[in-house]
This record gives sequence, C-alpha cells and structure tokens, in this order.
Amino acid sequence: MKILHLDHNHPLLINQLNKAGFVNEEDYISSKVETEKIISNYDGIVIRSRFKCDRQFIDAATNLKFIARVGAGLESIDIPYAEEKGIVLISAPEGNINAVGEHTLGMILSLFNKLNKADREVRSGHWNREANRGIELDGKTVGIIGYGNMGKAFSKKLRGFDCKVLCYDIKENVGDENAVQVDLETFQKEVDLVSLHTPWTPLTNKMVNSEFITNFSKPFWLLNTARGKSVVTSDLVSALKSGIILGVGLDVLEYEKSSFENLFKENVTSSAVEMPKPLQELLAMDNVILSPHVAGWTVESKIKLAQTIVDKIITIFS
Repeated sequence: MKILHLDHNHPLLINQLNKAGFVNEEDYISSKVETEKIISNYDGIVIRSRFKCDRQFIDAATNLKFIARVGAGLESIDIPYAEEKGIVLISAPEGNINAVGEHTLGMILSLFNKLNKADREVRSGHWNREANRGIELDGKTVGIIGYGNMGKAFSKKLRGFDCKVLCYDIKENVGDENAVQVDLETFQKEVDLVSLHTPWTPLTNKMVNSEFITNFSKPFWLLNTARGKSVVTSDLVSALKSGIILGVGLDVLEYEKSSFENLFKENVTSSAVEMPKPLQELLAMDNVILSPHVAGWTVESKIKLAQTIVDKIITIFS
C-alpha cells in the first residue's frame, strides 16, 4: 500500500510503516488543490489538520482506502461521505489523553492560586500576598461535559483531591467510579467548575453561550481544552465581567482556524491582523489563562499519537 503523509509527525510513524512493508511518501507543502491532482495515486493518507478532506478531496481520491488523523478528532473530514465511499477513518484519541488531563488540572491549580498574576507582580517588584490568596480544589464539585476518552482521563487526575466529580454526556451510562453521571439541570445546579471535553459537532458549536451560562445556579469556573468554537467569546467576557463566571482557562479559542496552527486567518500570525474586541478584553483579564492549543501537545503524546496510528494501520491493513 502506498501512503501519502501530509503533515509532519514523529519519525517513528514512517519508520515503522516502512518496516511493515508500506510505501511512504511525504508532501508537507502542496496545497489542497495540488494534492487533489495526485491523491488518486495513494491508498492511504496520514494527516493532522492542514486542510479539510471534503467531498471534492474524497472524490479525487479514487483509490483511497483509509484516512488516518494523528489526533483525537475527525472534524476536518467529511465523515459520512468518506464512510459512504468505504474509506476507513483512523484517529488516535488514546494518544494524548494523559497530556490533556494534566494540562487541564494545571490550568485549574494555576487559576485557583492566581499563579500567573502573582508571577507577573513579583517580576515587577510587587509582593502582594493577600491579593494573591488562593482557593483549594478540595471540597469543590467539578463538572465534566463530554465523558469520553478525554473526560475520563481528566477525572482520573482528580482522584488525589477530595472533590466531587459529576459528568454530563448525551450518551447514557458513561459514568464510572471517577464521576457520577447526571442530567444537565442537576449539573448546572451543583458544579463549581466546568471542564469541556467534547468534540466539535453541530450540538457543541457555540454550546457555551449566554443562555447556557445563566442557567447555572451559582458562579463557576470554566475550562476548555476541547474545541474553541464551543464557547462564544463575547458571552464569556460578559459573564466574566458580571461575575457569573469566576475565571477561565482556555487552551482553544473561538477564532482559531481549522488547522489549529493560526488565529483568524490561515497561515497568518495573530500579530498580522486586528484581534476581535472580545479577545482583546479577554487578554486584559487577570482571571484568565490562555495556551495555544497545546493541552495534548507534549513530548510524550507526540510519540503516543504516532504509535497509536501505526498500530492501527498495521492491524487493519497488514
């Protein structure tokens, strides 16, 4: 089988596929249109998120047997159409679950203890102890929305804390020893902190909006290490200003492009364009922590993601 690699990944991926007898070629530069002219020559492709595998792309890939994405989600692929064409879709949600869980926990502890704010102040010569008094995770009720691979990995990280963990998911009976599954009304009534671990779908698009936020019974903290377009930034800023939301940790932003490599425009750095006003306001707030879509982006997860993809390809096609 002949495989085209469209994004850089850990070298073990190609090395092990070579040893298993697959023919591997790399093209990290060609545009989607250029790739469509040659894609019929390949039996499989390995991608991250450089461009979308839409109907046009799939129609051009007349011999394609699989699409492997080195990541957790498949939203860059027209899944129903690919499956209709008999293309096997492969992803690696197992590969970075530990990284996401640790990153989410780190954001919570940083927010609760005002570490970013305190660090900036000390570097500026200010020693404000009382203004940086933190709060503890112990005794809080943590709510996880989306209790799949990522949500379950995060709940395991909470075992060492004396906190209550609830989960909400559209699927039934996904709760386990680490989280009690509840309905949305109960979830919004009891939780002190919300952590999103959902894929991007029409149901989760703009899910966290003003209506969703105001349905909570008490002020809460929000973490999003899932997909940026699940949170309406302007509504989030309003809730932060009013105190309905106490603080946020965002690894993903509404304004990210589909490649996840840039803000606002594909292949343009954020400094090259004007930032939307809600984001400007968000950046000025002390109770906000941001990271550039790296929750699952560790040295170890790069290896695990690649290894998971290799193992699945060899298992299915050898």
